[in-house]
Order: sequence, then C-alpha cells, then structure tokens
Amino acid sequence: MSVLTDLIYGGSNAVAGLTEGAVNDAIAKYGADKELAFPDTAYYFPTIYAATGVKVKTLGDLPACVGVLKSLITNQEDLGQALNAGLATAVGAEILEGLKFVEPKDAYETARVPGIGFVPDPIIRSLGVPLVTGDIPGVAVVLGKAENGEDAAKVVKDYQSKGIMTFLIGDVIEQCADAGVKMGLELRVIPLGHDVTAVIHVVTVAIRAALIFGNVQPGDLAGLLAYTKERVPAFVNTFGAIDNVVVSAGAGAIALGFPVVVDIDLGENQVPGALESCLDHNETVKKSLELRGIKIKSKELPIPVAFAAAFEGEIIRKSDMKVEFWSAKNTPCELVLSKPMDEVEDHKIVIDGPDIDSGELEYALATCVYVAGKKMQPDFESVIERKIHAWFNYMEGVMHTGQRNQFRIRISKDAYDKGLRLTHFAEVLYHMITDEFEAVVDKCEVHLITDPVKATAFLNDVAMPRYNMRDDRLASMTDESVDRFFTCILCQSFAPAHCCVVTPERLGLCGAVSWLDAKATYELNPNGPSQPIMKEGCLDERTGRYTTVNDAIKDATHGAVEEVTLYSIMEDPMTSCGCFECICGIEPVSMGVVITCREFAGMTPLGMTFSEMASMTGGGVQTPGFMGHGKHYIASHKFLKAEGGLARLVWLPSELKEQIRDKINETAKDLYGIENFADMVADETTCGSGDPEELLNFLTEKGHPVLSMEPFDM
Repeated sequence: MSVLTDLIYGGSNAVAGLTEGAVNDAIAKYGADKELAFPDTAYYFPTIYAATGVKVKTLGDLPACVGVLKSLITNQEDLGQALNAGLATAVGAEILEGLKFVEPKDAYETARVPGIGFVPDPIIRSLGVPLVTGDIPGVAVVLGKAENGEDAAKVVKDYQSKGIMTFLIGDVIEQCADAGVKMGLELRVIPLGHDVTAVIHVVTVAIRAALIFGNVQPGDLAGLLAYTKERVPAFVNTFGAIDNVVVSAGAGAIALGFPVVVDIDLGENQVPGALESCLDHNETVKKSLELRGIKIKSKELPIPVAFAAAFEGEIIRKSDMKVEFWSAKNTPCELVLSKPMDEVEDHKIVIDGPDIDSGELEYALATCVYVAGKKMQPDFESVIERKIHAWFNYMEGVMHTGQRNQFRIRISKDAYDKGLRLTHFAEVLYHMITDEFEAVVDKCEVHLITDPVKATAFLNDVAMPRYNMRDDRLASMTDESVDRFFTCILCQSFAPAHCCVVTPERLGLCGAVSWLDAKATYELNPNGPSQPIMKEGCLDERTGRYTTVNDAIKDATHGAVEEVTLYSIMEDPMTSCGCFECICGIEPVSMGVVITCREFAGMTPLGMTFSEMASMTGGGVQTPGFMGHGKHYIASHKFLKAEGGLARLVWLPSELKEQIRDKINETAKDLYGIENFADMVADETTCGSGDPEELLNFLTEKGHPVLSMEPFDM
C-alpha cells in the first residue's frame, strides 16, 4: 500500500471507530428514540441524506449510517477506493458533529475565539446571489496551525481582499485573530470550530448547494459529486503537520472535486491537480486559485485601504468611529445624473466643503455623480446609483446603510489613520462606474458637497425633483405599459434549470434585479444574462401566459422547463433557483397564502419553517402551491393575480410586515378599497402557535377578505 492510501485508510478507520463508539455511547445514555437534528435545516444530516437518501431524525437512525460508513472503507490499494474512504470520513465527521446537538447547548462557544459550527440553510441561500455574480468568486477552507501565524493571516487576508469566502478550522482561528484578521459571517472569514471534524460544516454547505440550487436528488451520489466538482468553486489549504485524519478528510474533499494544497513536502505522494504541496506561503493563494480554476477580476484603486466585497458586512461601532454622515442629523443625498458629453469633465473630482480631517465628528454629505455617454439613458441613473451603497461598503473601515437621502456612513478610526479621505470616496465612484458601466459611460465627474447650506440646496433643488420624477415614472410602469420583458439567468451557474422572467411588476426572486436593472444589463452586455422577451402571443391574460415567454424559458433552460405563467402560484408557476428572499405557500384551512423570509427562523401556520418551505421548491423545479419571490413583489398588483391577488395573504413575519406595510396597504386600497390591510394579516405575534385554527379565528375576527374568496382548486 502506498504511503498516501495508507494514510487515508488509517484516518478513515480511526474516524470510523471513533464514530461507532460515540454513537453507541449516545444511544446508551439517551436511548435510540432521542431526537437529533442540526439547527435550521430541512436536509437532516445533509451528507448522509444527499448521498444515501436516509433521513437521520433520531439516534437510532445512526447505527445503519455507521454501517454505510464502514462499507466505504475497503482498504484496497486503489486511489479511487481511497477517495471513497475519504467520503466515509466525511460521514463520520458529520455524525460526530451532529452528536454535539443531542442536548441544546452551544458546543462551539468554549474556545477563546468561538466557532459558528453548522451553517443554517437560510445563510446558504443568501450566498446564492454573490456567488453567481462573482462577488464571492470562490470558497476556501483553511485548517491546521501554521508554523508562523503571520503567514496564515497573510493568506487569509489575501483571500478576503479577493472576495473569497474563507472558513477556518483549528488553531489557525486564533492565529488569524491575533494577527488582526477581521472575522464573521458578514466579513466572509468564518471560524467554524477547532476540531478537525468541523470541516464537515463546509462540506454540508457544498452538498446543500447541490440540493437547493441544483435539484440533485437525495441518494444520487454520482449526481452530487458531479455537481460539487463542476459548480462549487471550493478548495482546501492545510497548515502545519498533517495526521492521517486530516489526510483522510482531504481525500473526502478531493472526491467532491475540491483540490487540497498543503504546506509540507509530499514528494511523490502528490496528486497533480488534486493534492499538491506549496511550501512558500506567498504562493499559496495563487496556486489554490489556479488549481480550482478561479480567476479574480481585480482592479487597483488609488485608496489607502483594502477594497473588496468581503468588507460589505463590516459593522463600525460608535466607539470605533472617526466621523459620521447621517440623515438624522445632517443633510445627505446620493444622486447620479446623466448630462450631455460637453457638460461633463472626465475624472474631475470636487470636494465642496470641509474634508473629514477638519476635526468635526458629523458632516453633511451630498454625493453627486455626473455621467455622460453616447449610449447612456436616464433609466440607467438609478441602476448606477444603487451601486454606491455596495462600493462604499467595499472599502475596509467604511459602513454604509440606506440610499438616496436616507443613509448613514461611518468611517473607522483605523481607516482614517491609514489616510482615507473624501477624495478616495470620489476615486472609488469614478473607477467603479467607468469600469462596470463602461458600455454606457464615457465620462464621469464626481462632486462631494459637505458644506451644509450647499448640501441642503442641492437636495431640495436638484436631488428631490429627480427622485420624484423617477418615482412617478416607476409608478406608471406596468406590465401592460411595456413591449418586452426580460430573462435573467444569473443563477444558472448554480441552478441550470432555472430562469427568472422580470417584468415591471415582478422583480427577480432574489430581490436584486428589477425590470430597469435587467434592461440596463442587456444594454451593457447584449449577450449577457438578461435577454429581451417581446410581449407577444398572450394565451391567457389571467395567469400571464405568453407564447414568447414559454419559448424564451424553454430556450434558456435547455428544455428543462417548457411553460410558465407570470401571475399564478398554481398553474405552471415560475421556477426558483433557491436564493429567493421569500417563499409563499398555500395554507389549506383558510385557503390563503403564508409568506416567510430568510430572516425569520420561526414556525409558520403551515407547520414548516422557512428552510422547510424552501425545500419544497428550488433548483428550477415548478412546485404548484409554493413559489419563491422577492420581498417587494408582495405589494405588486400582479402578485398571485390569477388566484385573487394580495387578498390571499393571511400570514407573514412581523418584521417583514413592517418593512412592506405601507406598500401592501396602498395596493390593497387600490385593488379592493380596503384600509389598513396589513392589520388584517396575522404574524407570529398574533398567531404564533402555528395552529391553522388559531389563524382562522384571527382572520374571522378581522373580517379578512380571503374568507369570501373561492377556494383554490387543489
């Protein structure tokens, strides 16, 4: 037996023995009927479920899984067989990590730098959009302990600067913390746990991506391995000496299609393209990205702080804040304006008022960007404008929330000390606009107004009239008022059978793509993910069924989906990729619809959580009675139009209700003449038990319109 296969089998057998003993001990202590589950997932023990179809619900389900694990360890001198043994190690790791949830406790909080452990389904779904857009170009797994902690931190910071989502396992967590690496889910550097078995929590992210987005069926091991290899851009780095368990875990990663790079000399035990040595930590990142085929589109910006999507979730506390721009205290606004070519001076930057080094804590800020281009259209102004939020957040040490004239910006003391000033904000806007929108923007000029009098005048005289004009135009846009819709296939890199149809009254289910966004995307890239659908061949106005839409969907999904309707949840509903903001499902007692969202982890009156409802759809599958959608689609006049519209809404989480209260009240008044419709809709505070009868009593008390509607034809 070769040294490599010997190590793999040694680790697999060790994990198998440990797992079997742990399972037997747990059953002896708690009994076989003891319930067992990872938190907030609809996929049981995801590795076992995906590979075998077995739903682990109790401790008594585990001995059979241990049997499957042991059957994968053949001890044969064959690399393929050895990689299967690596999968056995993954199964063992999942069971060992799962046993930590036998009793309700946080098994990961005891370390100096706590890990997060299991990653819930909603978080995976939230990663769908940045993964397909390239904001997260790849996933790194870093484990072990580097001889020099600074080297490990440098590698992780490099990944962070490139937008790579990085999971940490083992002592490298403390090494990175001690070296000042900023960590957390929001910063895309995530400490998982200190036991090597915590690596399974990355594996289950990849596996659930296959189940959620790829419509891989439980038990289809070959389909699972093909999906993770082809569509999940993950890889592994190990630091320090590796034992046979680490090698066996690495073999499991290789079986999933994830190359492993180690910082020790493996000599002849290397497997080109799959398991390679890299002794120089300065080359680790380069080699890892090359092995996984990840290409980073980098743009050097003339600013003194790091710039990457990984910093978008950075929170700057008041104690760490140097200065602040906040609409509650000073005039703010952000505006992009298109002008004739001769009225814009390219790369002109104007700071009108004091810079942030003037000694004040709070400032006014009116951001005005003038753009010009032969193909520039006024409709693109708001598309560019909405990007300001992301671009400012990409600067390390900057926090931006809100938009238009309602926003807050904080700059950290650390960023200020590194030299960050308002000129750098302007440089970010100039370079990002001329890069991302080069097809329509030929010239760009940036003005930042901090003089409070001038900022107020700009808001009142220029910005507000422009906002109002846009709002009036958007309000007048209906599906009937345009001659075309647009496809959006951004998510096909993960969900090959899915395609959104974006209309003025139905945005993309991720919530990030409006009709104007899709229109701009097409103008910027005529061969890109959004293509026009001429609105022709209406077959059924009630459901929104068009021949041209069907043709476009069939073409875009390569025949996987042949027909969709735009306005129905029951008749050929639009497919979902899995990264939807919300999901709705029919509640059979009231004959209304229940909506929940990723942020809400509680139970719904359907007896299902968000994760469980979401598991009913996704991956490009049409599931009558369930539908993924964006938050703002709920208030659309076209929401469930075929089934009676918004009047079908009977329950949604209170936080979501407050977010859309004004909009759904406005829509309900327009459509049905109902005042304060939101108060007729139940939530977890008024109907928190999940009991359909309790919901029905609430609806009856409120006189909800659904009670007089025709029942669904189910």
